[in-house]
Amino acid sequence: MDRDRIIVRTSVIGILVNLILVAFKATIGIMVNSIAITLDAVNNLTDALSSIITIIGTKLAGKAPDKEHPYGYGRIEYFSSVIISVIVLLAGITALEESVPKIFNPVLADYTFVSIFIIAVAVVVKFLLGRYVKGKGKEINSQSLVASGSDALFDAILSLSTVVAAIVSLIWHISLEGILGTIIAFVIIKAAIEMLSETLSSMIGTRVDSEITDKLKERINQFDEVKGAYDLTLHNYGPTQLMGSVHIEVNDDLTAREIHKLTRKILYTVYEEFGIILTVGIYASNTDNEEYKEIRNSLNEIVGKYPEILQMHGFYVDDTINLVTFDLIVDFDADRSDVKEKVLEEIRNKYPNYHFDAILDADYSD
Repeated sequence: MDRDRIIVRTSVIGILVNLILVAFKATIGIMVNSIAITLDAVNNLTDALSSIITIIGTKLAGKAPDKEHPYGYGRIEYFSSVIISVIVLLAGITALEESVPKIFNPVLADYTFVSIFIIAVAVVVKFLLGRYVKGKGKEINSQSLVASGSDALFDAILSLSTVVAAIVSLIWHISLEGILGTIIAFVIIKAAIEMLSETLSSMIGTRVDSEITDKLKERINQFDEVKGAYDLTLHNYGPTQLMGSVHIEVNDDLTAREIHKLTRKILYTVYEEFGIILTVGIYASNTDNEEYKEIRNSLNEIVGKYPEILQMHGFYVDDTINLVTFDLIVDFDADRSDVKEKVLEEIRNKYPNYHFDAILDADYSD
């Protein structure tokens, strides 16, 4: 798979660059007795380890589905991101333990202009690496690569601060090692926590990007027979594997043959254009009848009084028993059952000859 090859190739580049930076920074850090530069070298080493874990996670996630895991192994990428976050977090804690004592017992590092120049070059290299890795991650929707690229950009900024501290030490003979090391540690810890939080949020299940859902509904509505697309839900089985369902509204006089052809066309089109496996459900519509249209308009007016109601759809009148059914999407923060009963009470009072029933839908997507 092209995506897997890109992740592996990008990660290998990251490993090689970080190992070279580790060698340079560790050597200089030991030579000039700089805790900040030495910690920076350790941070680069964890970046290389993170890239190795990303490669392993990508290989495992690419395994074909089997009986035990019919949806595949795509979510393994999230576990690899968790491991990377924990490694970065531990590196930050270790850096904090090493740096704080240096604040109270400062040791002046023995910088030279050559060592400062080498670290400055490393800053530029790390910045370019960060932009490259993050760009590739966004291009192929790889959370691990985006996180690694962002971490590398942070590293470039922190290394730049190390250069500034080195210049201060060389010119004014003031040691900022402990303070700088502590700042670096806190930034690393913060980045690790944010990375871990984002990954865990993805594992729990987050709202799908509205850009995807809007385009998907717009495409489905382009089919002539479709009068509306609703209840779109998408489930994530890895960064690139989405499965879900949608309800479409069609005239109730369509035959089973026509509905079968329509849903098949939608399934194939969505998979071909979006790579999403979609199940299509049906809402029947009979609002061509003037009386039914009036009831629907009245219901829309009632619904419009409640800002917590996000949408009403699925309206249908069963004329054999005078039953009107519809779905309400009510905001998660509202008392959803109470809102539903108020709407039903008002519409029942206005049309006592009809029975009304509403189903509460959740706001799963925009």
